[in-house]
Amino acid sequence: MGLIHLKDVTVIRNKKVLLKEVNWDVEKGEHWSILGLNGSGKTTLLNVVNGYLFPSSGKVEVLGHVFGKANIPDLRKEIGYISSSLQLKLKEFDNVLAIVLSGKFASIGLYEAVEQKDVDQALEYLRLLQCEYLQDEQYGLLSQGERQRILIARALMANPKILILDEPCNGLDLIAREELLKFIEKISTQENAPTMIYVTHHVEEILPCFTKTLLMKNGQVFAQGFSNNLLTESTLSEFFEHPVSIQNEQNRTWLALK
Repeated sequence: MGLIHLKDVTVIRNKKVLLKEVNWDVEKGEHWSILGLNGSGKTTLLNVVNGYLFPSSGKVEVLGHVFGKANIPDLRKEIGYISSSLQLKLKEFDNVLAIVLSGKFASIGLYEAVEQKDVDQALEYLRLLQCEYLQDEQYGLLSQGERQRILIARALMANPKILILDEPCNGLDLIAREELLKFIEKISTQENAPTMIYVTHHVEEILPCFTKTLLMKNGQVFAQGFSNNLLTESTLSEFFEHPVSIQNEQNRTWLALK
């Protein structure tokens, strides 16, 4: 079943080409990484998939909804989107459990009545991410790594079909990064796990569960396919326009410039 279908998608804003003739298909059950340097078009691509940005030309179909005919607000309820911009919208004094519960309603703040089953579900996700002990804390008192885990729990509350993680390890130290990546890998093994899209500009963050990779460069698709075939010295040297060496350890690719 196709979850995302982009056909010849071009985005032009203020006479600048942000995306050019992007073709991309994501099937149910696949987990993709999107790799690219700053300015490569990754965020623009995510904004298109979420319906925040409409293409200048081309076709976009997400979860069976064809853009131009779809109810975008309803569609977004089926997509979990974790980004730095979302963190900024949350209030520092908000209660962690309330933040997680608000994910069911896709709202910033909890304004709806919740049932005990909702609370139980929220606590289950907090346990999955090993942060149940934070349920009564204020969001502003959490570390960056803890905040990211709370946002993931919040996104899972809506039972999304697609979970997008937009550079979730930004600002994390080595230990916090590896802990967060461990939890993301854990989510991928859950029954009925959402299809995950992980956006990064760090090759070493691409976990084994992300078996497909989309390489973005200058607003275009440089290459796409199985991660094992793309994360090679020859492909990445051409991609980064600089000779690189790679080392494979713990089923992950580690990169160094030559």
